[in-house]
Amino acid sequence: MIHRIMRSVVCALALLAALQAHAQQYPAKVITIIVPFAAGGPSDTIARLTAQTMGTALKATMIVENVPGAGGTIGAARLTQAKPDGYTLFIHHIGHATAPALYRKLSYDAMRDFDPVGLINDGAMTFVARKDFPAKDLKELLAYVAANKDKVNMANAGVGSASHLCGMLFMSAIKTDLTTIPYKGTGPAMNDLLGGQVDFMCDQTTNTTSHIKAGKVKVYGVTTAKRIGSMPEVPTMSEAGLPNFTVTVWHALYAPKGTPKAIVDQLSKALQEALKDPTLKQRFADLGSEPVAQDRATPEALRVQLKSEIDKWGPIIKAAGVFAD
Repeated sequence: MIHRIMRSVVCALALLAALQAHAQQYPAKVITIIVPFAAGGPSDTIARLTAQTMGTALKATMIVENVPGAGGTIGAARLTQAKPDGYTLFIHHIGHATAPALYRKLSYDAMRDFDPVGLINDGAMTFVARKDFPAKDLKELLAYVAANKDKVNMANAGVGSASHLCGMLFMSAIKTDLTTIPYKGTGPAMNDLLGGQVDFMCDQTTNTTSHIKAGKVKVYGVTTAKRIGSMPEVPTMSEAGLPNFTVTVWHALYAPKGTPKAIVDQLSKALQEALKDPTLKQRFADLGSEPVAQDRATPEALRVQLKSEIDKWGPIIKAAGVFAD
């Protein structure tokens, strides 16, 4: 009996030593970050900036793999199939919290099947239209939409995306259903907006700022409570004529469920280090976004945020009767 107990203790210590050795050796190869949207969109931009700076902190190469479709759920499902060894990660935004309410059937549980690493940023969204759209400001746009609701259309990055959520809230605010056109990411949606194939969309500043400053699209407002530093001349949606219309978008980093805690902690520390980088902070600021405080770039803070957002948006989405297969 004593020998069996001793053997169990020895095995447990050996396993612990092996896990510690594995964590100490990590990372020993390229780390892939899955982004569940097409290249060129805001999530892709945030992921690439974060990967570059985190890679420096980890002394490793981090690459981005775009796995678009179904509002980010295809990419999320891909992560749940990955080995929990720290070499496949996942960056998603608020859509990870809205998916449980939007999709009747998910192959994963947004809370239980992911190991949170930490929050990355908070960002604003902008309401923009094609350059030749008739309305010169938001009040004119609201009047135009009311008179032409069957003729106008609104693009989004797919069901469950931040742009879809913002668009849904916009339609709820104006009490009007509009024709919506889903894409596999805001990158291709923006391309069609620039080309005049769609009328308007609500998109993150990471994807719209450069086009707004270049005069390639019309901007009607930002979705934050206050104006943003990168575009102080652009009014908030509330100032422009749609009271209390606010939407902020956050991105976060996840690992597959079962990833060793030592590796998750190492990733979280590297994320915190990356978010302190002056160049990264400036790049985020240029895009109308900002890195989160250090105490939010942690597994526990992300776990709390995700649960809070699921609880917040679930009833709203269900009340609106918006579902995806």
